[in-house]
Amino acid sequence: MSRLSRHYLCVTFSIMLICWGSCVICSINGIFLQEHYFLYLPYLLGGLSPTIASYIVLKKSGKVKGFKEWSRNVFDFRQPVRSYAVVILLAVLYMLPQCLVSGYDKGAPLPAIFFMIPMMLIGGGLEEAGWRYILQPELEKGCSFTIATVIVGLIWWLWHLPLFYIQGVAQYEMNYLAFGVSVIGLSFALASIRKCTGSVWLCVLFHATANSLSGIYLIHENIWGNIVSSVILIAFVFILLWLHGRSGIPQKQDGV
Repeated sequence: MSRLSRHYLCVTFSIMLICWGSCVICSINGIFLQEHYFLYLPYLLGGLSPTIASYIVLKKSGKVKGFKEWSRNVFDFRQPVRSYAVVILLAVLYMLPQCLVSGYDKGAPLPAIFFMIPMMLIGGGLEEAGWRYILQPELEKGCSFTIATVIVGLIWWLWHLPLFYIQGVAQYEMNYLAFGVSVIGLSFALASIRKCTGSVWLCVLFHATANSLSGIYLIHENIWGNIVSSVILIAFVFILLWLHGRSGIPQKQDGV
């Protein structure tokens, strides 16, 4: 693991542990997020720890000159229509198998997704300014795509652990193992987007879209739905990488 990766993870987990750790301590002592709104500050900062760490380590290492360059690299909106179509397809492949296997309740109406995605940029999407902007391509410099993706997925899964002990958040009392299965599938989807397009923004968009769909289709907890969804996503990812290689377009290997 490169020095940049180690520095990034150290800063990310330090911010997360301070912020979410304080929320966990409060939750254990009967001070709940939904009743004490001041806790939303450390809760949100903890969720943005991969994003904050991304800017800190890239600025300190000289990889970006300032916030303007960093934000331009993260929000690289000008992508081919086919790349946006792949993001939509992957989001459907993530959600549809879970709906069919596990069943679901209807949450917000589907058109609400256009309002939810901008909110979910902060509620998850901007994590990709770290996980897929820095960590994924850095790990791919020293190991295969598959190994790098599994490592990122396991780290990402571990990073979420405190949320399962904070009463009032979506992950509270969820099945941590089932969640981890989904995280691995999502890691492959996100890694393929990064590898094929070189775009951080499309990773951000996919993450925000997946989170938004989870608010529209309230999946009944059942690990088999997570397993089927992840298997389908991973299978499609390798088909996508094969097709991308056959197209003659070089796979994007640009790191930071």
